[in-house]
Amino acid sequence: MTQSDPADRTQRPLDATDPYRYGVYLRPDARTCRAVTVVTDQLRAQYGLVSAGAFPPHATLVGSQPFGRDVTEVVQALTTLLADSPAFDVHNAGARGQGIGYVYDVAERPDGTLNQDFIQLAADVDAAVAPFRRSMDSPPPNDYLPEKWRAHLSLASHDLYDRPDLRDEVGAFIRELDVDVPSGFRGDTVVLYRTASPDWSGRWWHTMTWEHVHTWTLTGR
Repeated sequence: MTQSDPADRTQRPLDATDPYRYGVYLRPDARTCRAVTVVTDQLRAQYGLVSAGAFPPHATLVGSQPFGRDVTEVVQALTTLLADSPAFDVHNAGARGQGIGYVYDVAERPDGTLNQDFIQLAADVDAAVAPFRRSMDSPPPNDYLPEKWRAHLSLASHDLYDRPDLRDEVGAFIRELDVDVPSGFRGDTVVLYRTASPDWSGRWWHTMTWEHVHTWTLTGR
């Protein structure tokens, strides 16, 4: 399929009521996915926290992307990119605080250095989808920004902006859960998801729904 000129897209912005955003994620192994779900389910049951559990377990490569009607072309561009992208080892340093919330920190290698393979994959994915990105402010797009990007699996997130008083208690609760989680996994699965909300400008994590679009398995050199 011939790609349309990116300049045309800047002249054809989506209507602000467009309900769809897309995320390109690295999916962990099944056991790590289960551990994330155990934690997020318990936080919902105990504290009513829902934002991290509103998504399938994942490490974001790029998120909140408004692609509009170009999704078929996005899949083709990512298929071309990922055909030669190698799988790599991911180390899970365990549950840690990050920003207002808590994550499984998967940004570093066991020696404490940043996982450059992970960083490169995020940068490559961001470059591949950039021509299809529309201008949209709600919610802000989660693009790859080298100075801010850090690979993680969310356990508790947006809800704690409303309830910062719970942050320390939630952290202690996660530690007390002591969920069995692998110390690492093979980073070999990339997934595209479509998300929707009737109001991206508000507390969208209470109304967001998602559906799977495409999965790629990394088998490159």
